[in-house]
Amino acid sequence: MATINLKDFYPWYTCDEFVEVPDVIAAELFADRRYQKTQERIQRRYKVLSLNTEDGTEASAVGLSNDNPEEVLEMMERHCRLCCALNALPDIQGRRIEARYLRGKSIREIAKAEGVKVCAVRESINRGLKAMKKSFSNNFQNCPSKQQ
Repeated sequence: MATINLKDFYPWYTCDEFVEVPDVIAAELFADRRYQKTQERIQRRYKVLSLNTEDGTEASAVGLSNDNPEEVLEMMERHCRLCCALNALPDIQGRRIEARYLRGKSIREIAKAEGVKVCAVRESINRGLKAMKKSFSNNFQNCPSKQQ
């Protein structure tokens, strides 16, 4: 068994959270992180900024080249609030919202992978989104990074 820090792999973890996982899973997580770093290096090296591509490259390039510090700070605060709202959800809802909106999986794919009905996944995601909206309206009072 290997001990990993979830904060290193998932951006919505704002505090260190260590878990033990089988060596095979840890190896896959580390391999995926190396792959992501390699892709980032390739994009920086070759400056893939074509606005004709539909892989999201141009959106990230435009979003990161912002020179206005107030907008950058606002974007960072929104990101923190989003991470806190996602962390506040129950595990199942958080996992399903992550799969749907961060990984781009369809509701049908999520249901098939979990062995549940499509309507159960859809309802779980809707409840999670409502809870996140409520968390946003509370000005992230439950956010651990803001309580420190």
